[in-house]
Amino acid sequence: MDQTDIKILALLQKDATCSVAEVAEQVNLSVTPCWRRIQKLKDDGVIARNAILLDPRALGLNLTVFVSIRTSQHNEKWTQSLINAVMALPNVVEFHRMAGDVDYLLKVVVEDMAAYDRFYRRLIGAVDLLDVSASFSMEVIKSTTELPLGAV
Repeated sequence: MDQTDIKILALLQKDATCSVAEVAEQVNLSVTPCWRRIQKLKDDGVIARNAILLDPRALGLNLTVFVSIRTSQHNEKWTQSLINAVMALPNVVEFHRMAGDVDYLLKVVVEDMAAYDRFYRRLIGAVDLLDVSASFSMEVIKSTTELPLGAV
């Protein structure tokens, strides 16, 4: 990957709806070589997918909750049951296995506190958990999907 590829990625991270012609112009390439580079980045798995980012508040999803889960069980069967339970909960937008005091961390978007309570009850009803803690986001100071390409 060279500097031209990094420029292409930076442009597409900001706006994936840019046409190949627009990207090519920005990185000083003709359309066909630019298209080939984008295809190679896709084939190599660097570009994982294209998506549209939605504003949660515009959709009434006004509360972001970070849910910390601790468990006393670490066997494969239990882990798979947790994964299945969480994957079935559409309000979970991120799901991480952690190192440290917390075993799993979920990022959850819901309408309000009552919706979070319904989510919480579904979660604890689906799988046996040692401890579930929630932290509520009061303000989003920074949120981006753009990865830092300067380190590449």
